[in-house]
Amino acid sequence: MITTADFYGTRVSRLVLGDNPFIGNSYVHEMYGGNEMLDYYTSDTVVRALFEAQDCGINTYMALADQFILRSIRQFRREGGKMNLIFQTYPAADLEANIVHMMAYDPIAIYHQGSTLDLMVEENNFDLLFKRLEMIKKTGVKTGLGTHEPETLLKAEREKWGMDFYATCLYNSRRENRGGQSSFLTGKPKHQVFYPGDPPLMYEAIRAVEKPCVAFKLFAGGQVFAGKPQDETPRVVEKVFGETFDGIKPCDLTCIGVFQKYKNQIRENAEIAGKVLAAAVR
Repeated sequence: MITTADFYGTRVSRLVLGDNPFIGNSYVHEMYGGNEMLDYYTSDTVVRALFEAQDCGINTYMALADQFILRSIRQFRREGGKMNLIFQTYPAADLEANIVHMMAYDPIAIYHQGSTLDLMVEENNFDLLFKRLEMIKKTGVKTGLGTHEPETLLKAEREKWGMDFYATCLYNSRRENRGGQSSFLTGKPKHQVFYPGDPPLMYEAIRAVEKPCVAFKLFAGGQVFAGKPQDETPRVVEKVFGETFDGIKPCDLTCIGVFQKYKNQIRENAEIAGKVLAAAVR
């Protein structure tokens, strides 16, 4: 069973479901392309994935607030599904309207999407950044920011930006894209290289702040599996979960995306994460 952490009064599973594959965001085109993900993930298959996650003890979904995902959540709930929601703002939407749409689903938290926030920091556009963060804070739900940069996490705490939590990418995709727009806005496929030296830098930053963090892209967008045989996958998953839970704080969460087309990645990941967490508390 997956252990939980207290997230401002809500018990949240330390493994949270993400949704990059649901919306066709692929970082491993040589394995599964974005179009294949889009063809597979209809509203029905997204809903089935949410129910599978719920059955496996994952009680929280970190969801991009675009219309497809919102409608899928609506269907999930209409069919009896019950999961906590942590929303990521959708960069291609007007933020004020996007917040209204998110709040209709009673989320426990909302965070500002990472690459667009990182770009504002890179451009020193703090007036706009703080204005947007304030719009989220006014909802009254727990407010966070997403970032790929350890220094942005530390800067936000040092300068008291008033965040309740952080969504922290273990791999720094801004390394080769500083000054560049989010792929949500450009529409260009993601062809990024992730560097194995990045996670320790983000772990150090995560441990330096007391507030909860949600670590994501644990598997480098799936690149840690590239070129490896299928029967080796569980060993790699266990190694990555072990390193991640060892690197973050007990109050922190992890988030993974899954592609269910060829095997039940949700159940495999949940069982392995549960085993790693159980071993850690013994």
